[in-house]
Amino acid sequence: MRFTLVVLLAACILTPALAQEIKDGPANEKAQKTYNQALQQLHDRKQEWALEDFKKADKQDGGHCLACQKQMIKYGVKFGDWKAAELASEEMVAEAQSSKETALAHYQWAWVLESEGSQKHKDELFARAHDEAVKAIAAFANFPDALFLDGKALANLHLDDEAKARFEQYLKMKSVRDPDRQRAARYISRPELARARMAPPFEVITEDGARISMDDLQGKVVLIDFWATWCAPCREALPHIRDVAKKFQGEPLVILSVSLDSDEQKWKEFIVKNEMTWPQYRDGGFTGPIAKMFAVTAIPHTFTIDADGVLQDEHIGDASIEGKMKKLIVHARELQTTEGPAK
Repeated sequence: MRFTLVVLLAACILTPALAQEIKDGPANEKAQKTYNQALQQLHDRKQEWALEDFKKADKQDGGHCLACQKQMIKYGVKFGDWKAAELASEEMVAEAQSSKETALAHYQWAWVLESEGSQKHKDELFARAHDEAVKAIAAFANFPDALFLDGKALANLHLDDEAKARFEQYLKMKSVRDPDRQRAARYISRPELARARMAPPFEVITEDGARISMDDLQGKVVLIDFWATWCAPCREALPHIRDVAKKFQGEPLVILSVSLDSDEQKWKEFIVKNEMTWPQYRDGGFTGPIAKMFAVTAIPHTFTIDADGVLQDEHIGDASIEGKMKKLIVHARELQTTEGPAK
């Protein structure tokens, strides 16, 4: 689960989200100073420094700073500070008052453990993630995200029948077009994918009005290119992306360029002028939903995804990707031969 980045605003009227963050912030005076310093570090994009200050503020506040704990989990997972993320999760469980708060706290802990397990490949961590997810569901039964997470933990423990049952429960709570529902359906038919490093599920409407969903693209290789018109290295890399699009035209490959431009008109004019004829989508910035899903913090940034939806390659900056792509396209062709043409 992702948390909204908190930025202090120099305004007289607080937004509800900011007001909640301040309410959940530390009570101790020294902790407040450290906490505000951490927020400034975030504003200055010094996230690792901010994490250290959030840890310090939480300690100064006696482990009662909910806002600190949320940030400790978010950035602890991002930077692999598992001790901080687990401590924050444990504190959230201890501080929870209602059944919903208890469920969310256990879910957060399960998410931390599942993330740590995926990095360290340790069954013990997936087993603990399963235990925490079960506690979350016991505290609040109508919790689809906890069901989904438990399904992944069980799949990583190779308890495929139990994992399928969780994903089936999850399907009943989600609409047909929900991207996560599509992902759960794939895990039911192929639980081994729940153990792989899958590309995040998403759905976008491209500039020409077409709908693209990650899980609808199974059977095809996918190249996602994050860029912006204001990014000089992106403009320099553009001919390379254009050449790839031409070279592999007619192959089981989809290229999706995701722009971080805020100016829609400038973006549209640029893609027409530069003959960017492959699918184009504008995400609006580094805080856009797709950029956040892929944790993009620098551009140009490309992700190469195989025909099963598994993330195979990631590059920041212009990079040669044709060699890897050829191999993935060969595999995609083989799948078409055995399973029929991709849609």
